[in-house]
Amino acid sequence: MQLNECIEFLRENDNYIIVTHRRPDGDTICSAGALCLALRAIGKTAYLLPNSEVTEKYMDYAAPFTMPDNFAYETIVSVDLASEGLFPYDFNEEVDLCIDHHPSNTGFAKHSIIWETLASCGELVFEIIKAMDITITPQIAEYIYVAIVTDTGCFGYANTKAETLRTAADVLDYGVNNGVLNKELFRASSRARLALEGEVFSTLDVYCGGKIVIATITLDMIERTGTTENDYDDLASLAGRLAGSRITATITEKSKNLCKVSVRSVKTVNANAVCARFGGGGHAMAAGCAIECGYEEAKKMLVEAMMEELG
Repeated sequence: MQLNECIEFLRENDNYIIVTHRRPDGDTICSAGALCLALRAIGKTAYLLPNSEVTEKYMDYAAPFTMPDNFAYETIVSVDLASEGLFPYDFNEEVDLCIDHHPSNTGFAKHSIIWETLASCGELVFEIIKAMDITITPQIAEYIYVAIVTDTGCFGYANTKAETLRTAADVLDYGVNNGVLNKELFRASSRARLALEGEVFSTLDVYCGGKIVIATITLDMIERTGTTENDYDDLASLAGRLAGSRITATITEKSKNLCKVSVRSVKTVNANAVCARFGGGGHAMAAGCAIECGYEEAKKMLVEAMMEELG
């Protein structure tokens, strides 16, 4: 869809549920919340589909819009979802409109608006809201800001462009307290999280003279440090802090035969191509997948794929 077609669709339909992805981050939650606020501003009924994996960090952003049990929805919109494999585990319906920014989007929805050049889905939602001529409230602006800083690592990732910063500057003009939000989202950690980071850094696996770095988070490490899902945010960036790394993976053991993998890379190395080998996807420099095996076997397969990608 073009932007004007998306606006027409949103104005013509009603009784919305907005779907966020598994292991939801600030981009999917706050893009959905901002869109929900915008739809309500034009007289539509809109809620977020309940997502059991929302962590404490983003619960306050999702809670005001959570769908009640008896809501009879008519229109399904997904935000920041690249494939059906990222649907919440208890959801399997056809999506009417997909709003996304991932180049790996599989085109699963009836209609899609996908702006691949954007660093976050929140930027696209902001463009949609402005095109609908809706008043930008401080709450909408805060949601858009959180969406942007989540997917840019507080503007530290290579996907941050001039247009990203311009959009962030625009929403700050509406009264967003970026200093407070940046501290809450990026510079405040629980004691358990800090203990887990210590174990991760002390057990990094390095290959190819430091170009490949693998971080492993095992079930034993999680139990030993007392970490919970609330402490897992942005673990994928830890391995990339080693100087000289070009492509990194963070393997999180979910069970003895299932690993969640997050891959990060520099601009000249394709993280998405590595994850695509295992049925995953994402962006060129940030992608993810799940591998059904133990973490040692997953590590071997990932290193082999990374070496091939490095050439």
